[in-house]
Amino acid sequence: MEIILPFVWAFLIGGAWCVLAQILLDKTKLTPARILVGYVVLGVFLGAIGWYAPLVEFAGAGATTPLTGFGYLISKGIREAVDEKGLLGALTGGLTAAAGGTAAALCFGYLAALVFKSRPRG
Repeated sequence: MEIILPFVWAFLIGGAWCVLAQILLDKTKLTPARILVGYVVLGVFLGAIGWYAPLVEFAGAGATTPLTGFGYLISKGIREAVDEKGLLGALTGGLTAAAGGTAAALCFGYLAALVFKSRPRG
């Protein structure tokens, strides 16, 4: 049971973020782009006040995979870079922290574009 429980929590926490986004889509006039940006900003805010780190410890990938996790990663990277480099770290920390994931997304997206053919809608 100890092996399965982290996966259950990751699924439940990640699913809760998805449910919240779906409710916002259905019940408000917010566009998907605004909800996504809101999630990133929420992750930065929760990371800045220290509430997101315990969620990451508890839920693992359920907290780091959604866009709130990207915001948290940026805020954590900026905080660490400011501690090391001073004010210059505020400009470089977010880019350094997210560079690996961003590079992987670009490379895999490019490979997918080479393998699959796009077609127009309709």
